[in-house]
Amino acid sequence: MKLLHTSDWHVGRAIRGRSRGEEHRAVLAEIAGIAHDEAVDLVVVAGDLFDTASPTPIAERIVYQALRDLAATGAEVVVLSGNHDNPRRWQAIHRLLDGTNVHIVGEPCGPDEGGVLTFPALQTRVAVLPFVSKRGIVRSRHLMERRADDHEVRYAERIRRMVATLTRDFGDDMVNVFATHLTVADGAPVLGGGERAAHIFDYLVSPAIFPASATYVALGHLHQPHQVAAPCPTWYAGSPLHLDFGEVERDHKAVILVEAQPGLPASVTPVALHEGRPLRTVRGRVADLEARRDELLDAHVRLVLTEPGRPGLADEVREAFPNVVDVRVEREDEPDDGAETWDLEDFHRSPADLFAMYLEETGQDDPAVRALFDELWEASLAPDQA
Repeated sequence: MKLLHTSDWHVGRAIRGRSRGEEHRAVLAEIAGIAHDEAVDLVVVAGDLFDTASPTPIAERIVYQALRDLAATGAEVVVLSGNHDNPRRWQAIHRLLDGTNVHIVGEPCGPDEGGVLTFPALQTRVAVLPFVSKRGIVRSRHLMERRADDHEVRYAERIRRMVATLTRDFGDDMVNVFATHLTVADGAPVLGGGERAAHIFDYLVSPAIFPASATYVALGHLHQPHQVAAPCPTWYAGSPLHLDFGEVERDHKAVILVEAQPGLPASVTPVALHEGRPLRTVRGRVADLEARRDELLDAHVRLVLTEPGRPGLADEVREAFPNVVDVRVEREDEPDDGAETWDLEDFHRSPADLFAMYLEETGQDDPAVRALFDELWEASLAPDQA
C-alpha cells in the first residue's frame, strides 16, 4: 500500500494583504500530480485545509478542486479538520460525498462512529482524530480550581485516552495509519512559522501516546516537515507553501510518501514541492539592492531599508522590487533600541503580532498576558457552537 501525506494547506492565507490563490492552485495541482505519478492508494490530508473557519468562495473552490483532483487519481482520500477549519462545515458537506472516495472526519468520534475507516482492498485501517480544542476538555471550574500546568496535564491525558481508544484494534493483520492534528514533541516543537501560538505550546502532547502497532502516524499542525521520535514512524508533512517570513531560511516544503504492508516497518520518503514562491528578506539601501532585482523576481520580498525616508523613496522601491510586500525603514540617526518601526505595512500584521508589539514598546511584555490574548482571540474566531 502506498500513502501520500499532506497537511496545512491554509488556502485563503494572504501575505501582507496579497492573495496567494494562484500559488495554492499550483502547489495543490503539483501534489495531485505526485499522487498520480506515484500511483498512491491512499491520501491523508491532516487538517487546516482552510486558513479560516469562514473561508471565501474562492478559497472553497480551490480546496474542493484539489480534493477532486486527488480523488481523480483513484486513491482513497481521507480529510480531517484542523484548528483553522470549521468542523461543522466539514460535517455539513461530508454526506454529499457518500459513495465517493473522499472521506471527511470533521469532529472527534469513536471507532464505531466514523473515527476508524477501513479499506479492505488496501488491507488498511485509518484511525482519525481531528483537532481537539482545550475548551472542550478544560472547563471553567478547572480554570478556577487548578494551576495552568494542571490544565495542560488534563488535556494531554484526555488526548492519550482518545488515541488509545481509536487504536485499540491495531494488529499486524492490516496496515495501521493514525492521522491527527496535534502539537507532538518531547521538547520544544519544531515550528515552521505562521502557527497560532495559542494552539501550540498549551496543547503539547508526548509522542509516546502513539502505539508501536501503528504502521505510520500522519500529523498536521506544525508547518515544517519533519520526523518525530515516537514508537512508530511519525511525521509532520508541514505546509506546502512558506506561510511566514519566519520560514525564510527553512528547508524545502514537501509531501510524505509512505510504502507499507501489514506487519512490516513502513518506508518513508519526503518528496520536495517546488511550486510555492519563496519569501526573502533583504536589507540595505535601494541603490545597493537593485543589483539583486533578478534573483528576487519570483519571491515575496520583505525590504528593510537602511536609509532615511525621502520624497520618491516609495516609487524607487516599487520600481526596484515589484514583489515587495513589506517595507521597513531603519533610521541610521537613531539608536537601535530593539523596537519595531511602525509603518503602513504593520497594519497587515495579525492582531496577536500587533498586541505583542504594543506590549514590547510600552514595557509591559508578559508571556502570560500574551497567552491570554491569544486564547481570547482564538475564542473569537471559533465557529458558532449554537
